[in-house]
Amino acid sequence: MDHPRPPTSESRHAHDLIIARPEGLYCPPGDFYIDPWRPVDRAVITHAHSDHARFGHAHYLCAEPGRGVLLARLPGIQLDTLPYGERITHHGVTLSLHPAGHVLGSAQVRLEFGGQVWVASGDYKLESDGTCDPFEPVPCDTFITESTFGLPIYRWPPQAALMAEVFHWWQANAQAGRASIVYAYTFGKAQRILHGLLRHAGDDGLPGPVIAHGALTTLNAAYAEAGVALPPIMLATELPPRSPLLRQALVVAPPSAQRSPWLRRFGDASDAFASGWMQLRCTRRRRGVDRGFALSDHADWPGLLKAIEATGAGRVIVTHGNVPVMVRYLSERGWQAQAFDTEYGDDESARADEQAKPAAASEDAAP
Repeated sequence: MDHPRPPTSESRHAHDLIIARPEGLYCPPGDFYIDPWRPVDRAVITHAHSDHARFGHAHYLCAEPGRGVLLARLPGIQLDTLPYGERITHHGVTLSLHPAGHVLGSAQVRLEFGGQVWVASGDYKLESDGTCDPFEPVPCDTFITESTFGLPIYRWPPQAALMAEVFHWWQANAQAGRASIVYAYTFGKAQRILHGLLRHAGDDGLPGPVIAHGALTTLNAAYAEAGVALPPIMLATELPPRSPLLRQALVVAPPSAQRSPWLRRFGDASDAFASGWMQLRCTRRRRGVDRGFALSDHADWPGLLKAIEATGAGRVIVTHGNVPVMVRYLSERGWQAQAFDTEYGDDESARADEQAKPAAASEDAAP
């Protein structure tokens, strides 16, 4: 594909619709920020993960489907919402929000001003999982993309195959009288597993009860209120300490619960971790779990490239993740590629995963 040559540094910054400032990504003509990490007056929020949505802003705007989860995480904020695809104009900048397919309510931010169209993706994935509106390519001149898994070694299995794998692991454990504990992040990943297993089971039913850690309660309720089908969910305290159902249960818990006293009630259980990082053997070893399921709410390498291509953008700005690799790859293939320095991570998993996140060594890639 042919792309125009990069503009000079002066013209590149003089008319840019989004620039990087110490507070976050800023739209100069609109005088607002996108997912700022320091307090500002007006913040457009792409989704409610803690590295993109923070306390302290005076005014918040998010996509209408994300209202419940954002208020669950940031109660009491002054929040306005916008339906997907609906346009508003602020200081002459036309703004609209479009599905990102990442988690419930996640959105790409489309800005139009002075003959330019920019899209800031936030975080996204392309495969629809049934828990949020699927990713929608938005044509633009400049596309700001994440690159959390921006290396060729990251290629996700289809959702249906992965849910079948989790289901059969749980089923085998239940038949052997062992609980199945899966560690998954409380917002997005946990609900995706619950919904996916329910859909996979169909009329045959689940192998046992579903027990959720208390940290998931509020967000599970927000997903259910948004119409996402989840199986019946119990708290561990709802069963007697020696109930045989504890040994047949699927237990969904945050990573922070690993090796905690809370797990003792489940006895000799099998445990697993659900994360895109689980595609690498060394990460599974460092986590110290029986199984690793490569389940991510971010696009894999082919997904990132497909999304970028679908926008038709001639210029791509890469934010968090494997930024140098992605910038170099795009530049070598004719895009005007550059990077923004941001403070985003891998959702709220960033700090937990940083110690386990391996170097990008291809010999660690799972077959």
